[in-house]
Amino acid sequence: MYLIINSLYVKNGCSSIPTKNNVEKNCDKILSNVNLTEIQFLISWNCGMTPLERAKKSTETMWKRDKASKGIGIKIESVAPGKADLSLIVKQKHLNGHDICHGGFIFTLADSAFAFACNSYNQAAVAQNNMITFIAPAQKGEKLLAKAREVSRTGRSGIYDVSVFNDKEQKIAEFRGLSRTIGGQNFKE
Repeated sequence: MYLIINSLYVKNGCSSIPTKNNVEKNCDKILSNVNLTEIQFLISWNCGMTPLERAKKSTETMWKRDKASKGIGIKIESVAPGKADLSLIVKQKHLNGHDICHGGFIFTLADSAFAFACNSYNQAAVAQNNMITFIAPAQKGEKLLAKAREVSRTGRSGIYDVSVFNDKEQKIAEFRGLSRTIGGQNFKE
């Protein structure tokens, strides 16, 4: 941010580059003639993509190749750094011998949400370990929503919790996924 303020300071005719201590005092003066579009451009120019742009592009790139999630009817609802919400409408093909949604489909929904959350930083990550606890059955016609949230991300390891709800906001399952980055990126940056 200091580099961006320096760029704006010089551009707006100030004779000297401010010190870090002086930036806070002069922020109003520095930014008085700058519009939001210019600030967004400078942030992008100095820092590359924003974290949200990176998460969305990572998701788009992975989604193009993800035949499994698309094949069972999963849809992406939203993504952000360390987060992903995915949904699935339970259909006849998802039902087991008890006429409720097969646990494997619920697990796949949660696992896909986990995958998009842990890959949202454009660092290729895979599952190292996953576990799920089923809480209530999911019925035909219900829309399931899996909400993945990052718990911890340190070094190459991450921990993500995924809660699966039905359209009545009843909790169907709790999933915990442990991720491991494997080197490489989902798209070239």
